[in-house]
Amino acid sequence: MFQHFKSIHFIGVCGTVMASVAVALKNCGISVTGSDQKVYPPMSNFLIEQGVEVSEGYRKANLDKSPDLVVIGNAISRGNPEAEAVLERKLRYCSLPELVNKLFIQGKRSLVITGTHGKTTTASLLAWILDCNGFNPSYLIGGIPENFSQGARFTDSEWIVLEGDEYDTAFFDKRSKFLHYLPEVVLINNLEFDHSDIFNDLQQIQTSFKRLVNLVPSNGLLLVNGDDENITPLIDIDHCSIESFTLSHLDDLEYRQTGASFILDGFCFELPLYGEFNVRNALGVIYIARYCGLSNEQIQRGFDSFKGIKRRMEVKAEIRGITVVDDFAHHPTAIRETLKAARVRFPGKRIWAVFEPRSNTTRRNIFQNELAESLGHADVIVISGVTSAGGIPQSDLLDTQKLAETLKNAKRLASCFSSVDQILDHIINHVEEGDAVCILSNGGFGSLHERLARALKG
Repeated sequence: MFQHFKSIHFIGVCGTVMASVAVALKNCGISVTGSDQKVYPPMSNFLIEQGVEVSEGYRKANLDKSPDLVVIGNAISRGNPEAEAVLERKLRYCSLPELVNKLFIQGKRSLVITGTHGKTTTASLLAWILDCNGFNPSYLIGGIPENFSQGARFTDSEWIVLEGDEYDTAFFDKRSKFLHYLPEVVLINNLEFDHSDIFNDLQQIQTSFKRLVNLVPSNGLLLVNGDDENITPLIDIDHCSIESFTLSHLDDLEYRQTGASFILDGFCFELPLYGEFNVRNALGVIYIARYCGLSNEQIQRGFDSFKGIKRRMEVKAEIRGITVVDDFAHHPTAIRETLKAARVRFPGKRIWAVFEPRSNTTRRNIFQNELAESLGHADVIVISGVTSAGGIPQSDLLDTQKLAETLKNAKRLASCFSSVDQILDHIINHVEEGDAVCILSNGGFGSLHERLARALKG
């Protein structure tokens, strides 16, 4: 498989999936290097621990050893010094999805998990259930599952679990990543507008998902959330089997501090995860696991031992009666559901939402009103300045001051600060014993979690 690739260089290696694949290839005996502009935990620590050499900053000199292959991340644009060097020197290059397709998916039974929300949790849960029942699956996940300690693994198993992202593949390939993943089974958990930097509206996103649906073979399965009306236009097909799941299929659904429980087809499932979204995630997993031949008892065995994912309602510290939580939520729906789940997990606590507008969509004012509604599920809200706002016209920027004022008018304690230092000072001066501080960002947020934990210890 790797006879032609003795050395591979990753441009943009600190992306969650890029880093996971880089480490997996290193474990296959390949010499792996990488570079990135912003190197921050947890991926920087993960790469260092795994012995991957990472250069901070993009420089043509990083390619002076002429690696056999260069993998170019989808965050890399023309003008990047290393991308330009690849083209000038005629080095062999590809996108990450293309690499995974050629080396790891072809000939496998591919289970592709998609949707606007919950992909990482669902893919991790499915991979673990298969693994603890002896399937030893390959997997590629956009996070770090606690059960596996890394986001990618490639084995000799016939099964591979893939988190299918609708974002584009690379500057030289504008198709959605998941169109490279050769699906036998596609799960669509939910569908909303997101990624405003590459999609103009929901219809364009639906078109990309429709292309994925068209790749499901006649002996495959399309599994969809039947409660989501945005998915309905995608399922007017007859080339493969279709199954849908809804919460109405469940009996005795209960949300508890320890997770959730429900009865499906007469069997009681116990789930160590929180909130409605995770119940839907689990439903999709149950249907796929049954498709793979597992019994309800075998599925529950996986639920019982599932440890979760880093940066998904991950408790980073509990100090002096204060709980510090890290979560990847950045879309308004994900923020709302995370905060609702926090109410169940931390009953009686005052809930903080400390939000960094960092994604390409939330940096813009597209969700100005929706963010106010979502963040309003917290008792105390702290909003940072918009990250990397320079490339967005002022008229299109999220108005964080207006967002804070809207929340104040709704009788919430809301503040807005331009720097992480100011946010840290504000939290330290106002946090109380018994509070749960949920830090919401899809980036490093200036290492706020670690700095807050150290300050509380002090």
